Amino acid sequence: MTRREIRDSAFKLVFEKLLRDDSFEELYSICDEIDEITVNDAVKELAEGAFEHSDRIDEIISQYSTKRVISRIPKLSLAILRIAFYEILYDDKTPQNAAISEAVLLAQNYTYQNDVNFINGVLGAYAKDNAAAQGDD
Repeated sequence: MTRREIRDSAFKLVFEKLLRDDSFEELYSICDEIDEITVNDAVKELAEGAFEHSDRIDEIISQYSTKRVISRIPKLSLAILRIAFYEILYDDKTPQNAAISEAVLLAQNYTYQNDVNFINGVLGAYAKDNAAAQGDD
């Protein structure tokens, strides 16, 4: 699988997890049954990581979401943001700009234009502050 395919599958799992109380193991089993979402170790690592770190990630989203509280962010957008922030914060193999670009691509494929703009705005504001904090301004 390509990194984009891994991200897409992980996004779908994180979205499903936001809608259901099922464990990841149950979701993986469902994926095997319906054969529409490919699950491998890389997909599991990304999906489970985004979920395990969701409290910290949601704090960051809340800090940079000036117009919407977490509970008012559509689940599709929230899943995309969690994947992107997980990659930015915890995945040394994915550059910040790549994580942001890929999040915007996911949003373009699965959400409305307003949500694409929202996701890009939240991630862009974080990236700008992160660059300033590191002296890359």
